[in-house]
This record gives sequence, C-alpha cells and structure tokens, in this order.
Amino acid sequence: MKTLRQEVNLGFTDRKHPTGTHMCLIFQDETERRQIMSKFVAKGLADGERVAYFADVMTKEEVIDWLREADIDVPEEMAQSNLVVQDTFTAYCPEGRFVTGEMLDRLKAYFSESIAAGYSLARVSGEMSWALKGIPGSERVMEYEAWVNVVFKTHPITAICQYDANKFSGSLIMDALMVHPMMIVRGQIVHNPYYRSPEAFLAEFNSRS
Repeated sequence: MKTLRQEVNLGFTDRKHPTGTHMCLIFQDETERRQIMSKFVAKGLADGERVAYFADVMTKEEVIDWLREADIDVPEEMAQSNLVVQDTFTAYCPEGRFVTGEMLDRLKAYFSESIAAGYSLARVSGEMSWALKGIPGSERVMEYEAWVNVVFKTHPITAICQYDANKFSGSLIMDALMVHPMMIVRGQIVHNPYYRSPEAFLAEFNSRS
C-alpha cells in the first residue's frame, strides 16, 4: 500500500489532524452544521480524497443541491467522481437491519477500495438520526461507534458523526460523547474529556443488557 499522509486538513479549521480522526458534531443550529459539513466535504474533494456522505434528514438530491449552493463542484455524473452520497438506510442497513460487524466491514472495504482506486485518503460523515427510527439493530449503534475507534487504527478514515441535540435524548448524547475521542466545538476540534476507551465503554454497554 502506498504511503498515506499522516495529517489532513478538515476544511473548517486551519489546524491539521491525524488521519483516522473520529469526531462527533453535536449541534442545535442547522446553519452552523451545514457550514462545517460543506467545508469538510469540499476540502476532502479538493485534496483528492474519496468522500462519502450518508444523509438522513436530507435526501440525496437535497444534499447535492446544498453542496452546489455552497459552491462545491459536484459533477452531473457522480459514478466516476470521488463523492459518494447515500441515504442512511442504504449505507447502514442495506439488509433492512443494522448489524455492527457488517457495517464495520463496509467501512474497511470503503477505505481499501478508495486507496486502491488511487484516492489519497478517505473521509465520511453520517447524519445519525437514522438510529432513532426503530430500525432493527439500531439499539447497538453506540457499540458500533465504539468499535469504529478500533477499525480506524488500521483503516484511517477521517469521520464526523452528526448528532442533533434536539432529537437525541440526554443519555444518548452522553453515550455519543463517550465513544468519540474528538468533538467539534464552535468550529474547532477539541479532545473530548468524556471519551472512554472502546474496551471500557463496551464493558459498560454490554452490562446494560
């Protein structure tokens, strides 16, 4: 495998961060969310990375329109481009239910296929409100988020998971904080003081059931 850059520019902050950074954006303001996400997507595309966006609140068509309105060059024919836009059901639950191991395997494949196709790196962002829709297996989403930190050590995707504080309960927001090493605060990346190692979080998570 070719040598990969060790740090990336996220677009919404001048400071570079290690590849494989797993961040959460917990937001209440939609305008702020779109500003951060459009810059994250645009910078990845400009730097030759493969970028995936998993949309739940917006449709695929609305995401593409939003990116174009933000002056991001989205080609008419996306099949050969480095931008992948999917609805969250297709991305996370293609068989009609959410399975942690299968989604982790899809992330690994996404990274490996991106590098093999000649992209410099890979980044991804998902609107996590899909997990509130009662999809079978979605109660395991925080287990999945904890395991992502393990997967990203060998498959360093740079990721932002978007959590709407107006929709998620306080307990789920706290869980989201516990499984993301980094968090976005006022457009800056900061170390998350609530973060727990995957082993510690999973031990507690599994004891709940």
